[in-house]
Amino acid sequence: MTGKDVTVIGAAIVDCMMTGLDLKDPVTPTGFRALSTGLYPGGEALNQAIILKRLGMEPHIVCGLGTDGASEILLKALTENGVDVSFARRTEEMQTPVTVISLDEKGERYSITNNAHSYNFRPDKDLSWKDACGALSLASLFRTPFNDPEVIKTVVRTAKEGGCPVYADTKLPNFNKLSLDDLSETLPMIDYIFPNEREAQYYAGVKFSCEEDVEKAADVFLSKGIRNVIIKLGAEGCFFKNEGMKKRLPALKVKAVDATGAGDNFAAGFIAAKAEGASDGEALCFASVCGALCATKTGAVSAIQNREQVCDLAAGYYPG
Repeated sequence: MTGKDVTVIGAAIVDCMMTGLDLKDPVTPTGFRALSTGLYPGGEALNQAIILKRLGMEPHIVCGLGTDGASEILLKALTENGVDVSFARRTEEMQTPVTVISLDEKGERYSITNNAHSYNFRPDKDLSWKDACGALSLASLFRTPFNDPEVIKTVVRTAKEGGCPVYADTKLPNFNKLSLDDLSETLPMIDYIFPNEREAQYYAGVKFSCEEDVEKAADVFLSKGIRNVIIKLGAEGCFFKNEGMKKRLPALKVKAVDATGAGDNFAAGFIAAKAEGASDGEALCFASVCGALCATKTGAVSAIQNREQVCDLAAGYYPG
């Protein structure tokens, strides 16, 4: 284990993406046309793990897969990108999740999920991943497998007992619904949390009607014991706050093609920067570039190729 080893736990999914879906002008009574379709490896854990590898880290993914064709697509993508898959668990009983995604002209996405997304693997029952853990990323807090308070507590406690920093990217619930209070024992062990604008409003119970509301939401997370809060605001940038610092960082201005995975790229960028010894402010800039770059290509892991690419853009946009 080195300082660059990152254990990423969460979902690996095949995304079936459509752009330009035209529901107003059917080709046949039951047939419709799209500009393009494609199958892309995705899911929060897979996205983070691949980007972490391209940024110079040594990621180990912990995820649940079936033994179907979709799992083969995911394993191929992970291994070709140099991600360690020795902790990925495959069972015949599980169906690998597939998400159908429609992208509109602004790059925003609308997705369709199914019951395969609720199948729960148990990273708390097999803790073999802990020996390779230099840092822990909960890629999808509040979704499988992290929609069970006991699973979350065991996994986070195991990482903290090993001296690992813990990062948590959040998701809105889709099956089991938890609140921040349901995780009262665990949240103080989380070092950094990355809710986006919708997630921050949902979990903090604060509606964003002005800029001050973003800080109010951050304060709710801090009051639960989390040490550092980063609220991702999409095209408006991000907001960071901890006990001694707060910072609003504008986003890079890019032509957005597909926002899928931008938050995962942001989180991976922040984790990679911190592993290299960056300050919180430096890590925010690096992460912001990663999120913006992601949105310039279709597919969550299509844009970022290496660390130098991100550093060059960051130096130009966030000088000093």
